[in-house]
Amino acid sequence: MKTRVCRLYAQNDIRIETDDVAAPGPGEVLVRIGAGGICGSDLHYYQEGGFGPIRVKEPIILGHEVAGTVEVLGAGVSTLAVGDRVALNPSRPCGACKYCLEGMPTHCLTMRFFGSALRFPHEQGAFRDLMIADAVQCVAVAPHVTLAEAACAEPLAVCLHARSRAPNLKGKKVLVTGAGPIGALCVAVAADAGAAEIVVTDLQDATLAVASKMGATRTINVAKDGAALEAYYADKGHFDVTFECSAAGPAIRSAIAATRPLGTIVQVGVTGDLPVPINMLVGKEITFAGTHRFHREYAEAVAAINSGAIDVKPIITGSYPVEEAMAAFTEAGDRSRAVKVQLEFASA
Repeated sequence: MKTRVCRLYAQNDIRIETDDVAAPGPGEVLVRIGAGGICGSDLHYYQEGGFGPIRVKEPIILGHEVAGTVEVLGAGVSTLAVGDRVALNPSRPCGACKYCLEGMPTHCLTMRFFGSALRFPHEQGAFRDLMIADAVQCVAVAPHVTLAEAACAEPLAVCLHARSRAPNLKGKKVLVTGAGPIGALCVAVAADAGAAEIVVTDLQDATLAVASKMGATRTINVAKDGAALEAYYADKGHFDVTFECSAAGPAIRSAIAATRPLGTIVQVGVTGDLPVPINMLVGKEITFAGTHRFHREYAEAVAAINSGAIDVKPIITGSYPVEEAMAAFTEAGDRSRAVKVQLEFASA
């Protein structure tokens, strides 16, 4: 059996190639991928050959935001049936290291994650027509949910985990800095939690328009109207909770200035070393919390999409057949018009 794969060889060098597909082993299933979202990490690999110290050192199949249909069951699989539509959790913690045993699988010392160049050999990803997955990675998708929507479960899980790092949001004033896919979904999870006010900042009108559809009560283009955000700095800040999704130095400084005393900033965006005004954090007794990936939140994300509690459709701004992957990655890198761009894979 053959499958097409979307493989990155080096910076700006993506090739659609054909690989063999083995039969699923015990506890595994063969899944026909239907849709896959291009993540920021995929973009960094494509545009820059990596991010921070993580570099692409060998050809790697990209992709970790995917959903598809079960085609073949391996021995012993009783929780799934051929024809089931599933979202695939890309995380595979070992279950045996000290953090897994302490109930912190997100911090597994030997985590395997689809399409990651963190380790060598690299962990190959899911941008392919057919792939083998562990049955436990598959979460059932409701009949009315498209595979494109289901593929958004992974970034939604990131945002649900970020929400778990914050206090209860019901009735709270929330700031979201950065209106990319993660920022837009942080808006959605804040609205779902009953936040009273959700203000979103970004540099692009197109992404802010999507944030409005996801539940923002106000959007501010700080490139055009920075003073509108500065108004929230008065009296030591306005917001109870801030989700900082841009990882831009000026945005982090603004987030600290706009967050009120005893408030919480959840740092969602990832970057290298940046100067942080520690005096403001200390003086206002702000909690500055990191957030990383997810675990149980993946199933929660699929459940939220299945139930309609969170509508992910507005973030999907583009979709391309896998053979047009270069065009898809080009659009995904254009923040003036794109939020979440996805690849489509061939049906059987």
